[in-house]
Amino acid sequence: MKKIIGLLSIVSFLFSCQESLLDTVPDDRISTEIFWQTEDDAILGANALYPTLDGNRLFSYDGITDLVHTNRLFEDNSIIEAGNADASFSRFLSEWDAAYTAIRRANDFFENIDRVETDNTTLISQLKGEVRTIRAYHYLKLVMLFGDVPLITTSINVDEGKVLTRDPAADIWDYISTELTTAAGELPASYSGNDKGRVSKGAALGLKARGMLYAGRYAEAAAAAKQVMDLGVYSLYNSYEDLFQYEGENCNEIILDRQFAKDVLSNNYYNTLGPWSLVPGSVGSVYVPTKKLVDMYEMNNGLSITDSESGFDPYNPYENRDPRLKQSIFVTGMELPNGKIYNTLPNDPNATDPVGGTLYTTTTGWNIKKYIADSDNSTPGNSGINLILLRYAEVLLTYAEAKIELNEIDNSVYNAINQVRGRVSVNMPEIATNLSQDVLREIVRKERAIELAFEGTRLFDIRRWNIAHEVMPETVYGMTYEENGSLVTIEITGYNRVFDSSRDYLWPIPQKERELNQNLEQNPKW
Repeated sequence: MKKIIGLLSIVSFLFSCQESLLDTVPDDRISTEIFWQTEDDAILGANALYPTLDGNRLFSYDGITDLVHTNRLFEDNSIIEAGNADASFSRFLSEWDAAYTAIRRANDFFENIDRVETDNTTLISQLKGEVRTIRAYHYLKLVMLFGDVPLITTSINVDEGKVLTRDPAADIWDYISTELTTAAGELPASYSGNDKGRVSKGAALGLKARGMLYAGRYAEAAAAAKQVMDLGVYSLYNSYEDLFQYEGENCNEIILDRQFAKDVLSNNYYNTLGPWSLVPGSVGSVYVPTKKLVDMYEMNNGLSITDSESGFDPYNPYENRDPRLKQSIFVTGMELPNGKIYNTLPNDPNATDPVGGTLYTTTTGWNIKKYIADSDNSTPGNSGINLILLRYAEVLLTYAEAKIELNEIDNSVYNAINQVRGRVSVNMPEIATNLSQDVLREIVRKERAIELAFEGTRLFDIRRWNIAHEVMPETVYGMTYEENGSLVTIEITGYNRVFDSSRDYLWPIPQKERELNQNLEQNPKW
C-alpha cells in the first residue's frame, strides 16, 4: 500500500506539473499579468498612445476643403470632394478605427496603471494626464467628423461593442472639457532633456481651447486660451518658415507635435507634399494649394490684392506679398531643395513641374512648402521633421475669435491678432482699431486660413462656421500666368466638387460598424 500510495503521489505531482505548464504566461508577448509592475511599465503604457497622434492624415483634412485640392482623382479625398463616397468608403472606417484604437489603449492604461507599485505619485499623475489628453484629442476629432459617437471610457468586449449606442455630441464636448481640465492639473508646464515632446499642461489647455471653440462654447475657449497665454512658457518663434523645418523643432511656439527621427522613426511628408520634380517616381504633389488660398495673402502693406490702392501687379503676382506666402507655398521662380528653379508654366519646355506635364505634377501651379527640408532631398522617404499638431499662434487666434464671438472686444483681441501678424519674419501691418464685430470676425477667420494653412484646421473651421456648403462647390482654380501677352487662369476642368448641406456636414457612421451593431443609427442622408 505504501508503494501504491507513493506511486499515486508521484503521478498526482506530475499531473499537477503538467497543468501548471499549460497555465504559464506566454513568452512571445508581454502579458498584463507580468507587465503593470514598474515605473518603466507605466511609462511604456503611456508611450503607446503617442503613435496614435496624427501623421499624414493631418494634411488630408485640408485636402477636402476650398483652400487645398487633392491633386489626383483616384485619391480617397478626391472621391469625397466629388461627392462620390458612401458609408462603405474605407476612409471613413479608417478614421473611426484609428480613433477608437487609441481610445481602447487609453482605457486599458487607466484600468491597469494603479497596479504599478511606486512612491513616485508625481510620475503616475503626469502619465495619467498625458493619456487623458491624447484620448480627448481623438474624441475631439470624432465628434467633429461624425457628430454623436459612442463615449467609451472602459475596456469593452465584443458583445458589449455590439450594443453600443451613440452619445449626444453635447455629452462628448462635456467629457472633453472635463478630461482636459483634469489633465491640466496633472501635467507639468514644461519638460527638459529626453522628455521634450511629451504632453504638457499647455497641450491640455490648448486642446481644451480648440475643442471649446469648435463646440461654440466661447467663454470656455477664451478662458482656456488665456490660461495657456498666462503660463509664460510659449511665444511666437521668430522665423515662420523655419518653424516647419528641423531648425524649429521643440521651439518655444510648439505646444504639441508628433515626434519623428530620421533613420529611426521617419515620415514621408517630403514625398507627400513636395513638387513632383523633387521626387520623380516617388509621387509627390498629393495635396496642392488653390487660387482661393493664394489670393488671400495680402500685399505687405496690409491691403488685399483686390484693393486698387494695394499695388498688386497681376504680371508679378508674388511680389511684395505677405511673407507667409513664399514661406508656405512654392511659387514659380523660387529655388527648390535640389537647386533647380521651380517652374509650373504649362507648355514651357524648361518647366520643372509643368501643369499637365504628368499625372503627378501640380494641377494648380503651386506646391506646399511647409515640411520640405533641403536636407531631406537625398532621402525623401526618410524625413525626421516633427509634425506640429498645436502651436501658440493658434491659441492666440482662438482667444481672439472666442472674444469676438462673445462681443467682448478689447485691446487683448487686437493684440492677439497683431502678435501673429507681427512675427519677426512676417512683420505685417497691425489691423485697424475700433472695428465692428462682423469685420473682426472676417479678419480672424482670414488670419486662421493663412497662418494655419496645411495644418489640418480648415475642414473643421468651414464646418463650424457653417460655410462649407457655400465654399466647397466652387470651381477649383489655379495660378494666373501670362501667355502671348494675355493673362490666363488655370481651371481644373472635368471635376466638380459637391457638398450637400443636408448631408456632408457630418461623415457617415462606417457601414461595417453598423453591420456589427445596428444600434449605431446612421447620419442623415447617408
